[in-house]
Amino acid sequence: MNDALLHVRDLETAYGQSQVLFGLSFDVGAGQVATLLGRNGMGKTTTVRTICSLIRPRERRVTFAGTPTRALPIHRFARLGIGLVPESRRCFAPLSVLENLVAAARPGPWTLEAVARLFPRLEERRNQTARTLSGGEQQMLAIGRALMTNPQLVILDEATEGLAPVVRQEIWAAIHALKAAGQAILVIDKTLKELAGVADRCFVLERGRTVWTGTTAELTPAVTDRYLGV
Repeated sequence: MNDALLHVRDLETAYGQSQVLFGLSFDVGAGQVATLLGRNGMGKTTTVRTICSLIRPRERRVTFAGTPTRALPIHRFARLGIGLVPESRRCFAPLSVLENLVAAARPGPWTLEAVARLFPRLEERRNQTARTLSGGEQQMLAIGRALMTNPQLVILDEATEGLAPVVRQEIWAAIHALKAAGQAILVIDKTLKELAGVADRCFVLERGRTVWTGTTAELTPAVTDRYLGV
């Protein structure tokens, strides 16, 4: 994809002497929802952390919105337009919901009012500290905080993991709304049924390599049994 918003080529990352990613490559287009799939331990979160410059790779060619990111310090990378919702949420526990959102705010269409429309529960909890929220509410806050940066790309790392079914449905409804608004999203999740309704492109990882690429319609039982089954 020559006009990709996020262009990743030859990503290689290691923790000390233990290499985790081996020449990983994929693209995410503007307005596209893409997903990284794979069993646990196959390198999905490491891929996200490497793209976001939280881990220094051995080798990478990452271009975001036409800008090569290899030489950028992390504070400059953070301003490029990627909103990260990490697996651990990492809300600012002592701060209120409102303070968490305002701390990340940058100019654009995503305002406090827009986030409140997406997640009305955050408006109800706006004066509560993040530490008093339920896990699902913290996840909503983490997504809202990422949106308040007005990103070109949102990365959701296991955004529905461990949440109650009703809360998971609220998160998926929000992802559908974001897609309908033209937001580019890279989502890491294990729920194939829900991903099938929102993802345009799937990239399957195995042992730090991209081993399959296609649409959700092409993700046959043979593929899921081989690469995603227990």
